[in-house]
Amino acid sequence: MRVEIWTDINCPWCYVGKARFDKALDGFEHRDQVEVVHRSFELNPSHPRDEVVPVVPLIAGKYGITETQAAQAERRIAANAAAEGLEYRTEGRDAGNSFDMHRLLHLAAEHGRQGPLIDTLYRANFAERRSAFEGGDRLVELAVEAGLDAGEARSVLADPERYAAEVCADEREAAQLGATGVPFFVLDRAFAVSGAQPVETFGQALEQAWAHRSPLTVVDGSRRSEACGPDGCALPDRG
Repeated sequence: MRVEIWTDINCPWCYVGKARFDKALDGFEHRDQVEVVHRSFELNPSHPRDEVVPVVPLIAGKYGITETQAAQAERRIAANAAAEGLEYRTEGRDAGNSFDMHRLLHLAAEHGRQGPLIDTLYRANFAERRSAFEGGDRLVELAVEAGLDAGEARSVLADPERYAAEVCADEREAAQLGATGVPFFVLDRAFAVSGAQPVETFGQALEQAWAHRSPLTVVDGSRRSEACGPDGCALPDRG
């Protein structure tokens, strides 16, 4: 079974939602048969590539609230994160363009390191004092921490076209599937879960999606099976 998760590194509920989903997956009987794929979704694709801004004023301006209210909202998210065992900085955090992060996640997918990289990026953005949006050298450092080759990561970042089409394709697909925000979880292209739902909800979705899977119906023909298998190939009839 495949679970696809559309997220953005700037999204605090994606950080919390992944932790909740991971807990549900850990308790799922068939977890070893579940493939998890992380898909790209930019919350603000028009954000300038070289502009890094403090989170609290950004939230205040986006939602038309005071910075005090924005800071309170950050503390409420931090409490949710702490309940899942996650560190969350409520002060001094910033936000920036995440396109290069998504491109690196596509590189990581080719090496089976998507999970470690997205966890590393989340931790850098939400828990560490040093910004995750410092630029190429910082991203290379995080990529290496997640098990990627420094030279390969640097090469991807130096070429703005590498994996750009894949990121855009993920975002178009999210729109086609009806995702208007993230996190957005799609299970076997049959069920969807929107938002950082409770662990129990993710567990129910996994069970439901697994139960929905049905074995192939084999259509029997009039001739004996002409195929090849571990024991060899069927021999032609001697007419």
